[in-house]
Amino acid sequence: MRAFTVPGTGAMASVTDRPVPRPGPGELRLKIEACGLNFADLLMEQGKYQDMPEPPFTLGMEVAGVVDALGPDVEGPSPGTRVAVFGGQGGLAEFGCFPAKRTVPLPDGMSATHAAAFQVAYGTSHVALHHRAQMQPGETLLVLGAAGGVGLTAVEVGKLMGATVIACARGADKLEIAAKAGADHVIDATSDDIRARVKALGGADVVYDPVGGEQWQAAFRVCKPEARLLPIGFASGEVPQIPANHLMVKNLSVLGVYWGGYLKFRPEVVTDSIRTLLGWYAEGRLKPHVSHVLPLERARDGLELLRARKSTGKVVITP
Repeated sequence: MRAFTVPGTGAMASVTDRPVPRPGPGELRLKIEACGLNFADLLMEQGKYQDMPEPPFTLGMEVAGVVDALGPDVEGPSPGTRVAVFGGQGGLAEFGCFPAKRTVPLPDGMSATHAAAFQVAYGTSHVALHHRAQMQPGETLLVLGAAGGVGLTAVEVGKLMGATVIACARGADKLEIAAKAGADHVIDATSDDIRARVKALGGADVVYDPVGGEQWQAAFRVCKPEARLLPIGFASGEVPQIPANHLMVKNLSVLGVYWGGYLKFRPEVVTDSIRTLLGWYAEGRLKPHVSHVLPLERARDGLELLRARKSTGKVVITP
């Protein structure tokens, strides 16, 4: 089979021929139909991700496909079932073996492309806003990087939860996409004064930040008392420092969010969230935005789209 594999520490991934894997205890094998790319794939290739596998390994954290075989003593889902799964790695290939207990059956009518673009982005936003921030209807949510993979889902999920959503992104095209996803107000990070604009809108109760850097600093200064700040990632390359005295003065809370971490110590947080989100999808309340669908041979191009911030929503690879 073909797989987009990192051969060693610090080496760049490439498409190579590898043996079709056999599922072990607790695993099933998927014939992979689609794999969603994440910024974490870039970090993993660079050896900078917080949860690194030992090389060689195949990139690709979240996939959708058809169950092809079951490992020893695995009772289901049965071969032929369409499922999605967050495996953490192994998705950019024609076949992959993943923990059976993590698989999620797909609703009727959900395409493999949408399923592969769904779990990490929507799951991160829902767990962040519902479980971590416990955001309430009527609160104001500021979303940075609002046209990106996770940011756009935060706009959608925040609006469904009853928030007034302020979306911050780069350029008119991206702001238009955020507005279509439900943003009440938009801010152009390339030309607008984020601090002044949000302050004029009354400040933020919740800040959702996958960017870091200067945008975090601006958002930090427009928080209302008892606001909650959610660091999701650091696409700017700069991990912000947090002045504890400012937290104290405004009674602010900074709540770290690593969606994949819950699979290790509280998996029910993830499974309950995904169940809710799939229900919303089945009702037509969530509409995944996929800006690029590329074949496996162009996986490198897909990663470059993320690196250069030229994609909106998700990039999906179809082996």
